[in-house]
Amino acid sequence: AMASGPAGRTAEEPPPPEPPADQKPPPLPPAQEEFSFLPLVHDIIKCMDKDSQDVHQVLNELKNKFQEMRKLISSMPGIGVSPEQQQQQLQNLREQVRTKNELLQKYKSLCMFEIPKE
Repeated sequence: AMASGPAGRTAEEPPPPEPPADQKPPPLPPAQEEFSFLPLVHDIIKCMDKDSQDVHQVLNELKNKFQEMRKLISSMPGIGVSPEQQQQQLQNLREQVRTKNELLQKYKSLCMFEIPKE
């Protein structure tokens, strides 16, 4: 049996059980709301309007969210690569694609892949 996927599972193994229909899998990529600070800021303003003591708790939540986002951003792939380096990588990749396309056209024109007629 051919190994399927990077985990190298064999075909005989049953696939992992599907999640029940009413239980949605977590959204990938993270939902847009996760990156929004506005709801928390709004809560802080509401607390201040009502002179509520919850304001400290909400301020803490906001601070934690900023820290989470900083961690998330610093762990993003390619975050250490400058825009100039990214442009250079893009140029290199485009060049490779162009070269490979040219080679492909060349090989196609050689008629090596035509099946001989009986």
